Amino acid sequence: MAIFHRYSKNPILTPNKNNWWESKAVFNCSVSYDGRSVHMLYRAIGEYDQYISRIGYASSSDGFQFDRRPNIAILPTEDYEKHGMEDPRITQIDDKIFVTYVVLSEYVKNHPKIFSALAVTKNYDEFDKLGIITKNFDNNKDVIFFPDKFNIGYNFSDNSSFLILHRPTSLSNPDYQISRPSIWLSISSTESTLSNSVLLLKPEQDWEELKVGAGPSPIKTKEGWLLIYHGVSADKVYRAGAALLDLDDPRKVIARTKQPILEPEEGYEKIGDVNNVVFPTGTVLIDKKIFMYYGGADRVCCVASANLDELVEHILKDSIVA
Repeated sequence: MAIFHRYSKNPILTPNKNNWWESKAVFNCSVSYDGRSVHMLYRAIGEYDQYISRIGYASSSDGFQFDRRPNIAILPTEDYEKHGMEDPRITQIDDKIFVTYVVLSEYVKNHPKIFSALAVTKNYDEFDKLGIITKNFDNNKDVIFFPDKFNIGYNFSDNSSFLILHRPTSLSNPDYQISRPSIWLSISSTESTLSNSVLLLKPEQDWEELKVGAGPSPIKTKEGWLLIYHGVSADKVYRAGAALLDLDDPRKVIARTKQPILEPEEGYEKIGDVNNVVFPTGTVLIDKKIFMYYGGADRVCCVASANLDELVEHILKDSIVA
């Protein structure tokens, strides 16, 4: 039985031919929900020569139909942003909205170094940029915060530590007993640095053999923190997986699915700028239903939904962790 059900009118966001900066592709969207509206930030492409990404904004009252702003949401004003701003991820901590995004050292076709930057906002109108936060790691992306702060034994005061997931390629070596890009968890005293990193999830199954990376910000459930992530197979098919992490110490993995929870099946997921991609980057909870937003084939934005309790039960039942 399928756990996630695709919206019948997917994709929910497609390229806008009348708006130059998003005329070719719109994908890998992240979201937040304030009880009234679903706010979305998405990656947009307006040309294929240099393939420079920009970040747009859209909002919805029902989680399905979105209205876009005509202008770029986060302008590339800093030198480190001039080669593109990719794959925004949203986390709300207290009254601040944290937005991480990928920046490049060169044009994407020149095999650049990859970093992740951070901006903070309260209203999606103005963004305070805090700069690159992954300077001590090479080629680090898929950076996302936990929505709570923690005290888990690194001599920080109570509830003072930021937990941040990331995927540093530089740590994929025999010294760390892994050979493929994996998900790491950083326990940091500030939001602008990654420190005290520990390995959380590495590729285990055939469908995620090549690499894994964190998706949306984890969701707190009664059984643990729900982490949705992407896995890439040897033949470069992108799928979505899920895990549960300990509520008090998310370094501990309680359960993890053997099989993907969503994989490319529809045309808009199988054919695009990069074929065979389901790339989860956003979730919201509305009336015990989880809406999972994802990029389809690096060209469009899509959504699928599931009952939260059924999803958690499925993860526990399909678990590869004892």
